[in-house]
Amino acid sequence: MKERTPADAHLLDTVHSHEWKQKDAWRTLRILSEFVEGFDTLSDLDPAVGVFGSARTPEGSEEYVLAQRLGAALAKANFGVITGGGPGAMEAVNLGAQESGGVSVGLGIELPFEQKLNDYLDIGIDFRYFFVRKTMFVKYSQAFCVLPGGFGTLDELFEALTLVQTRKVTRFPVVLLGVSFWSGLMDWLRDQMLSGGKIKEQDLDLMLVTDDIDEAVQHIRDCCSEAPDPLPEADAQ
Repeated sequence: MKERTPADAHLLDTVHSHEWKQKDAWRTLRILSEFVEGFDTLSDLDPAVGVFGSARTPEGSEEYVLAQRLGAALAKANFGVITGGGPGAMEAVNLGAQESGGVSVGLGIELPFEQKLNDYLDIGIDFRYFFVRKTMFVKYSQAFCVLPGGFGTLDELFEALTLVQTRKVTRFPVVLLGVSFWSGLMDWLRDQMLSGGKIKEQDLDLMLVTDDIDEAVQHIRDCCSEAPDPLPEADAQ
């Protein structure tokens, strides 16, 4: 089966950039429509937590069960969950939340290979453009929980950390679940980035690393109950 070329691959294509006058300018309308659909669909969403993890997590594995328990615990704490809407860990989180009476949201993305939204969603949206989807995750999540995953999971993690570090978002807890999986990364951050002066000590405090779901949920509740920091003053328009 031939792989499809995603819409954002066409947008970022430099080989055929001479065609931009005929095509790229019109793509802005499609991009705008995705923002409008996302804002309109999610604007009344109650407090929710964005959860990231691997689409390749096997059903019934320890990581799958962990993700399902996390979704259930967040629902019982009155948080909805927002995942990438796909299989694996995402499916498990959505399943756990839905089984426990929570709101289960999936924000899917067009990929070269088929990956349909899972069957455990109350709200599901498919996006063509990664940057629109990322905006929806950050705008409508009060926190991020990050399960073991691959490049996409790391992308979401470090984008969230960058937004918190630069104060683009404030009071935004980030929890890494799975000490054995994340410990090597945390060691590298300390031994290489921190020791080399690339980050500060307090930057490591932006993440809670734990195996304890109750600790993770309580950390999120505590952070969300605190008064928000004032936003940085905007430049004059």
